[in-house]
Amino acid sequence: MCNHWSQKFSRRDFLTKTSLGLGGLTFASLVDPLNIFSQPAGKAMEEMSRQHVLGQPHFLPRVKRVIYLFQSGAPSQLELFEYKPILNSMYGQDLPESVRQGSRITGMSSGQASFPLAGSLFDFKQHGQSGAFVSDLMPYTAKIVDDLCFIKSMHTDAINHDPATTFIQSGSQFPGRPSIGSWVSYGLGSDNDTLPTFVVLLTKGKNGQPLYSRLWGNAFLPSEHQGVQFRAGKSPVLYLANPPGVEPDTRREQLDQLNLLHELQYDEFEDPEIRARMAQYEMAYRMQTSVPDVMDSTGEPDYIYKLYGEDSRQPGTFAANCLLARRLVEKGVKFIQLYHRGWDQHDNLPKNIATQCRETDQASAGLILDLKQRGLLEDTLVIWGGEFGRTSYSQGRLTETNYGRDHHPRCFTLFMAGAGVKKGFTYGATDDFGYSIIQNPVHVHDFQATLLHLMGIDHKRLTYKFQGRRFRLTDVHGEVVSKILT
Repeated sequence: MCNHWSQKFSRRDFLTKTSLGLGGLTFASLVDPLNIFSQPAGKAMEEMSRQHVLGQPHFLPRVKRVIYLFQSGAPSQLELFEYKPILNSMYGQDLPESVRQGSRITGMSSGQASFPLAGSLFDFKQHGQSGAFVSDLMPYTAKIVDDLCFIKSMHTDAINHDPATTFIQSGSQFPGRPSIGSWVSYGLGSDNDTLPTFVVLLTKGKNGQPLYSRLWGNAFLPSEHQGVQFRAGKSPVLYLANPPGVEPDTRREQLDQLNLLHELQYDEFEDPEIRARMAQYEMAYRMQTSVPDVMDSTGEPDYIYKLYGEDSRQPGTFAANCLLARRLVEKGVKFIQLYHRGWDQHDNLPKNIATQCRETDQASAGLILDLKQRGLLEDTLVIWGGEFGRTSYSQGRLTETNYGRDHHPRCFTLFMAGAGVKKGFTYGATDDFGYSIIQNPVHVHDFQATLLHLMGIDHKRLTYKFQGRRFRLTDVHGEVVSKILT
């Protein structure tokens, strides 16, 4: 016995393993001193092995759950929320160089001989007690402006879609970093045992800039923190159902035996991915019951479908996904990411943006109202926005009835509603041309730091060591935008 032990473990191994075990017990006693010694040592150590690096908030969270309505392709703030009458009065005139100041533009419009200013063809009005400007493209959003917190001074580093989308979703323009939802899952864990912590919903049948699964990927974080995509149709989660002829009892027995093998493998190699894989198998087993239940909205009353819009009866539409997001919130899912493509309007903008708004406006507002009437908006945060803004000048040919707008990273608008943020509030401002920020700039990293702060996380302390470096969502940047917080 002693010879076998000495061949398998060195003196260094013995000291390392026993010291880590004692350290783990000590830490566990500090986290939960009443519980750690009231259970068998083996069970106590098993619980310690499941601890997240953070596992609980750094401070009292204002937000328990997030629904992020990501509008892929970059909605034009100048058609929706930024009322700039000078663009109409100077319609067709060249963008003054004193405004542009040699700023970076894309290769798609760099060859233009001029940059003609294009005022919006849509009317703007002030709404609510807050007096927020909203165009007539978004009549439902206009009715709830006193519940919204607008940030009109967002800016980003990227000028093209893929790096900009990757940046706002993961904190880096380059692939290979965890998404926001994965960081939240890793840092805070789950509030339920039957559904994933991080769920992703894509509007079906929409074209536009491609959306890659890495946008909701875990990257170097443990794999159980990746986003799980729910799809419309008979198989909401791929490969979740048992194959023909496999009964639930058989599946349970198979998982039990597999778990024994994985535990033996873990004892040998102590690779955390082994237990992460097993956790995913177990979650998939539980989801065989929970997913069909949460996906079935046929029991919703007619007034709910009326609130979200008729499209909410069609699975896979943006409206149906908004309704599903509310159902997931009720089940305790912590981070829900919706993607809606089609906002990249370099030409035919007036016609195309009207279509996009018809598909999203009522459902977005309906979701906020539905959460509010159920008391869920008190601890849920809803975010609406894209990856950057659009230019105040027209890309391509400008006519009285048609124009397009190029990418514009210097300023764009997003709004939030719900827990922790001020209601009926607008933060930041741009110049008269909607070209540059003149007040309270908010960088993407600031937005990310603020989002984590609302969930009780200090963005500087949520880190993961990978390849010798400690990474975080905000890299080495980011400041919490305290002035928008309640």
